[in-house]
Amino acid sequence: MSARPVKVHIKNNRWAEGSFPNTPEGEEVFTITQERFDAALQAYPALHGRMNVVIDWDEDNFASSMADTDILLTWNLPTEGLGAIARKLKWIHCIGAGVEHMLPMDWLPDGVALTNNKGVHADKAGEYGLMAVLMLHNNMPAIITNQRKHSFESLYSTPIAASTIVVVGTGSLGGAAIRKLAPLGPHIIGVNRHGKPVEGCSEVVTIAELDSVLPKADYLYLAVPDTPETTGLMSRQRLDMLKRSCGIVNVGREPVMDYAALREKLESGALAGAVLDVFSPEPIAGDSALWDTPNLVVTPHVSADDGDSYVPLTLDLFFRNMERYLAGEELLNPVRADLGY
Repeated sequence: MSARPVKVHIKNNRWAEGSFPNTPEGEEVFTITQERFDAALQAYPALHGRMNVVIDWDEDNFASSMADTDILLTWNLPTEGLGAIARKLKWIHCIGAGVEHMLPMDWLPDGVALTNNKGVHADKAGEYGLMAVLMLHNNMPAIITNQRKHSFESLYSTPIAASTIVVVGTGSLGGAAIRKLAPLGPHIIGVNRHGKPVEGCSEVVTIAELDSVLPKADYLYLAVPDTPETTGLMSRQRLDMLKRSCGIVNVGREPVMDYAALREKLESGALAGAVLDVFSPEPIAGDSALWDTPNLVVTPHVSADDGDSYVPLTLDLFFRNMERYLAGEELLNPVRADLGY
């Protein structure tokens, strides 16, 4: 790599309805300020003086700044004609783990690397996963529904060790939940593309074998991104394979599951309960039927985002990769354009 400082363009987003950040509160959580950047950089003295940093908002100065930018740090970007606009661009880092908003990636210029935030969310995601599954196991969605109805009904539960949890997607988010749940003793079946062993799982099967394990699930935990392979994965037909007593958690993306079918099943009692953290679009509309669906807990896309540490954790990953970039080494968390993650 050249000894000259590399130019880094940081594209922050102002909150806008239906976009990212999805709430006004999120703007503060996800914004990379100069103060936050400098504070995180203190842990990387070897990088001091190696970067020329431009911190911007939306597309205010995007086209002019990208003309000589080497590295883009962002959630999203205008992709049309990017190769002509940013002729020096070598690397884009997305501050999210999911990159479905960038699909299809036919816009990515040849020779430009794309990385994501995979792993940054793990600690928070694991704790949320533990909480959500235990809420289902302890009948909390039903208890909350009863509270709304002023109904004092004893709903008992037993320790979770005798239960079977099917976790679809065993990467950063799903894997973190598995590691928190495994010490409690449930039988955990991991489902992923390759079928390789996963820490904490009692067994692992491939996506192609999903139908064989769904009827076994006491709890179904979805932690997969929205890709051409996963869109519609949990269809009405697959929801029909689940026990009536099954509870569902989705921390991946809404298009992975048929929410209309899920809502019908919760209303009819064909499924026991659900905890949903992801929606399209976000926020969900005030008149959405999901708000009043029985035995459903709605959380506002907070399962994996650490309100205090999201930006410091993101910058720590970015700076570790910056050291590798300057050394000509392979970057962490490369995104495969063909797979969409």
